[in-house]
Amino acid sequence: MQKRFVAIREDTPGNDWLARFIAGRAEAEAWYRGTGRQAPATAAECTAQLTRHMPELLRPFEQACALVGADDELAHRIISQYRPPPLAHGCTQAVWLGDDGPALVRNYDFPLDIVSEHFESTRWFGREVVSKGQRPWGGCLDGMNAAGLVASVTFGGDAAQGAGFSVILIVRYLLETCSTVSEAIAALCRIPVAMAQNVTVLDKAGSHATVFLNPERAPFVSRTPACANHQEPGLSTGLSPRAASSLARQQAALRALASPDATLARVVEAFMAAPIHSRDRSSPTVYGAVYRPAALSVDYLWPGHVMSQRIGSFTPGEYVHDYGAATTGVN
Repeated sequence: MQKRFVAIREDTPGNDWLARFIAGRAEAEAWYRGTGRQAPATAAECTAQLTRHMPELLRPFEQACALVGADDELAHRIISQYRPPPLAHGCTQAVWLGDDGPALVRNYDFPLDIVSEHFESTRWFGREVVSKGQRPWGGCLDGMNAAGLVASVTFGGDAAQGAGFSVILIVRYLLETCSTVSEAIAALCRIPVAMAQNVTVLDKAGSHATVFLNPERAPFVSRTPACANHQEPGLSTGLSPRAASSLARQQAALRALASPDATLARVVEAFMAAPIHSRDRSSPTVYGAVYRPAALSVDYLWPGHVMSQRIGSFTPGEYVHDYGAATTGVN
């Protein structure tokens, strides 16, 4: 399968965003209605919860709602990303603090036809954010702001579901409002999340943490430099295939970080190979990323191709990647 990616500049959501929303409306509705979820909130409740927990995003949220139409309440609920349905897929990420660091290295694994195509540079509040955008509005799978704060998400491995927000909107909030890891941790510990998620944050000073979020228990802050799709204290025996895969990927990342001859390049190589790099046809590695907050630069990675971007000199463009014939298996 081939997939086209585009790098775009869009300071604030406007007509280009609206065109993407309209084109993906059916997919967005299917995502938001979901299965196995609680009854969706009303548009008024969604707005009230956004106002309560992430008030800084209220103005751009209202602008997006105006673009789709004042009477389109379903669209407003979708855009709020409040109480979304459960989704479970695999990702791996690690923090490198050696030479050429600090850096956050990550792979994002997900069904290819669902992942949005755009990498973007935005300036919602005047400060540039470079991120891997994800529909329906404002979502960030990973990204970095001009203050040198990086944030990246993986699924937390738990089926718990609660009254909270999609983690991709929470990551957007971090990148728009926070400058340091300590600020990001404080925000993650107070904003309700809809399902179990792991958010790794890194700043230009090398401070880092992974915050394990779960709607059924208090957040837990870990300093372990790699995570996959489970949460501490970790996994041991009697594992499901998915949990075993998560543990194997985390252990492979930790071994790469701790190797006596470790370099950032060798850690990246480990992320481009099994077991971290996935060729599971249901949830392959869509792309990798290496964020360097001190340099304000990021490389987005595919086997055989690199898209390099930098805060202050973001370059629009496009790339088509051929994923070939993926293998079967559990990711």
